[in-house]
Parts: sequence; C-alpha cells; structure tokens
Amino acid sequence: MNAIEVNHVSKSYGKVKALDDVSFTVGKGEVFGLIGPDGAGKTSMYRILCTLLKPGQGNATVDGFDVVRQMTDIRRRVGYMPGKFSLYQDLTVQENLEFFATLFGTTVEAGYDTIKAIYSQIERFRDRKTGALSGGMKQKLALCCALVHQPSVLFLDEPTTGVDPVSRKEFWDMLITLKESGITIMASTPYLDEVRRCERVAFLDQGKIRGIGTPDEILTRFADIFNPPGIDHDQGSEVKDENVIEVEHLVKAFGSFHAVDDISFAVKRGEIFGFLGANGAGKTTAMHMLTGLNQPTSGTGRVAGYDIRTEHEQIKKHIGYMSQRFSLYEDLTVAENIRLFGGIYGMNDADIARKTDEVLERLRFADHKNDLVGSLPLGWKQKLAFSVSIFHEPSIVFLDEPTGGVDPATRRQFWELIYDAAGRGITVFVTTHYMDEAEYCDRISIMVDGKISAIGTPSQLKERFHQPDMEHVFIYLARQATRSSD
Repeated sequence: MNAIEVNHVSKSYGKVKALDDVSFTVGKGEVFGLIGPDGAGKTSMYRILCTLLKPGQGNATVDGFDVVRQMTDIRRRVGYMPGKFSLYQDLTVQENLEFFATLFGTTVEAGYDTIKAIYSQIERFRDRKTGALSGGMKQKLALCCALVHQPSVLFLDEPTTGVDPVSRKEFWDMLITLKESGITIMASTPYLDEVRRCERVAFLDQGKIRGIGTPDEILTRFADIFNPPGIDHDQGSEVKDENVIEVEHLVKAFGSFHAVDDISFAVKRGEIFGFLGANGAGKTTAMHMLTGLNQPTSGTGRVAGYDIRTEHEQIKKHIGYMSQRFSLYEDLTVAENIRLFGGIYGMNDADIARKTDEVLERLRFADHKNDLVGSLPLGWKQKLAFSVSIFHEPSIVFLDEPTGGVDPATRRQFWELIYDAAGRGITVFVTTHYMDEAEYCDRISIMVDGKISAIGTPSQLKERFHQPDMEHVFIYLARQATRSSD
C-alpha cells in the first residue's frame, strides 16, 4: 500500500498555475524526494498533502485518508517541517517541544522514545531560548517538534537550507534511522548530496512533473538544471595588490565565551574571499564587526581604509551588504526598490535612473520592473538583492549565505554576477554552505571554534589536507571542533 497518492492535482493562485495535473505515489517507508527550481510548486504540494490547502482539481490521499474529506485524520498522522523554521524564537527548547506536543493532544513523555536519539543531542540546552541556538540546533529541535506526536509520514520542505555540511550529514543520518523505524519521508532539498540519499525523486518544474526515477536517473537526465557547467574564472586575474580589509588579533567575547578568538587576515581589492565555517564557528559575529554592526572586544581592523572601532559609520557608506534575510521591500516593485536604495546610498536622481536601466538590462528584468518583489521567485529576489547591494559601486560587498535554498542553475547565474562585480574591482567577501561555491573563490578561510583554522586558495587547501574537494576539506576541519555549536 502507498503512503501517499497524488492524482491529477492542480492548484492556481489567480492567473498563476502553481501545480498542473501532478500525479505520483510514495510507498510506505520510502524516502522520496520532491525536487525542482524555485517557484516549481513544491511548497504548494506540501501544503495540500498536509491539509493546509485544498487542491483546485484532482485528489490526494495520505495514509489512505483524503486530504479534503479527512483532514483531521491526516493531521494526526503527519509531521511537517516547512522551509522556514516553525519554531517560536522567544520560547525555550523545552517550551517549544511541549507546545507542539500539546497541539497534537499528547505529551513530550509519551513521544519521547520517538525523538530520544535526536533530542538527547540538544536536551542539555532545554532552558535556552530557541532564538539563541545555532542553525543546526534549531534544525534538530524543529525535527523533534515534527515527530513528538509519533507521525507515520514526515514532510520536509528544504529543512537543511542555511546549515553547514557536517550538520546536514548528521540530519540525513537521523532521517535514515527514522526510515528504518517505518516512517515514510518526503523531502525537498537543493543539495545534490541530499538528493542522492533519497530512494526515488520526482522533478517538479513550473507546476508539472517532468520525471520520476532514482536520483542518478533524474540528475543525469536533467543535468543542465542540476549540474550546469562550471564557470570559467581566471582566479586572481583582477585582484590588485592593495588590501581593502586588514584584521589583526580580532576578538569578540560574550562574557567568558569568545565567539571570535584572535583572528588575523587580509583581503585584497577585487578578490573573491570565501569565509567558511560550521554553524556557531563565529563567521557571522566576525562579519558584523567588519561591517560596523558590532564592536570588537580587542584587536584591530580596517575596512575600505576605515577603522572598525572608530569609523564604523564611514565603513557603512563604502560597503554593500546582503544578509541571509533579504533587505528588499516585498510590497514595492522592482524599480521602486532600486530607486529607494539608490536614495539611501546618497546617489542623485540622474545616476539612479541611468544605473536602474543598466541593472534591469543586466538581470533581464526590464519586463518585470513594475512587478512587486514579493511576487518574484526566490532566485530572482536574490539576484536583485545582490544588484541593489552594489548599486552604489562600493569598495567591498559582504554576502552572508546569499544563495541559500536556490537550485544549482540559479546559483550559477548568481555567481556570474559576483564575477562581474569582482571584475569591476569590487571585493567580494562571501560566506556559503555550498562547497562547490567555495571552489569558485580566489581564497578561502575556514573558521573552527572562533579561530581561523586554515586559509589559502582552494587548490592549496586541498593539497595541504590531502582531500579531493572543498567539501572534504571543510568536513575534515569542522570535525576538529571542540566547543558545542550552540
């Protein structure tokens, strides 16, 4: 018997057809992947199967129960991790778990055996506010909350976005253990190593199923989307012999805890510098000091020629910044967002108008300049956010995991924008959890326990640590961490 059956399901939002005659089945106890680019319809499919949306046409069943007529029965039997964490940031770990148990009419004690293997890894932080946990810890807690009522089917909508490779591997090891206990798992992911851990996958694109098969079959058949050709980049060709970032013995302490513990490095003009590390290693704290958002406890640093201790307001005027959470205004159009940020950067109207046309042409957004940003696919928003962050031609742009959750083809397009910016002399300081992107950088540093554990070109690091690729280098170093990633 199948755990999930989807028959000719369609769903529209006004003129937009999110799902178009979709059919597939998932066997009991199977790990099934639903993959595809941004805006393909994956989240709509999850919401229908979790009874949060009704299909426009067609029907679907979960554990034999109809998603429209038998909603209550399904809700007792499914666990759901949406793309964005469903946790309450101002509640503690224990309070979140108890809240979700109560929602399902059970208790943490009653479901403890189901979550014990996972919860035991974070139980010592039970009294900590969830907002203070690292991404990997939040992920484990969210999975516990989805499992506390002992579901038979688990739906995971890109649950590992923004999580480092070591934590992602641990998460999927947990999923395989859950499968062995008989739970059916349906998961979406933009990471190809995770796609390969599924037994079968369905490729959804523009609301239609384009293929169903084993991971190797689908990734080979649609290699142009999932494995696009690499980008030619003559590393270092545009790098000037001038430091635009200089850091010496930088420390940031929170009480006795040193989030950043005596780091020193320099970055040159036009360089693409990868700043890597596991969740909790100290990357974001270091970046906040470099961008003037936080003050160091000790040490020195200069960014674009300005002192990070005394001239942080000047630094903010000479850099661009793109965070994990977009700074774009979703209720404004594409053109209105560009115009607004141009004004914030102090540009005159003529320059804003001229450069707006250039940006729209470069992004091929000219036909969408009057579209609301909130209506754009994720990949489009990211490319627009990057273009806005360098609209004023800053000396340096800081990118904090800019491509999280984006499909490989869109990520490749994003990196073409990065190369173009570096070619114009803009230094790119980037954090990422995609190790194929680490290969695109001129140089890389890897933080472990608040310190820079290694720094060099991708080739130098692979040779130094005798590893075949940057993912193996990262995992080798990250596993040497001694402090908890909380």
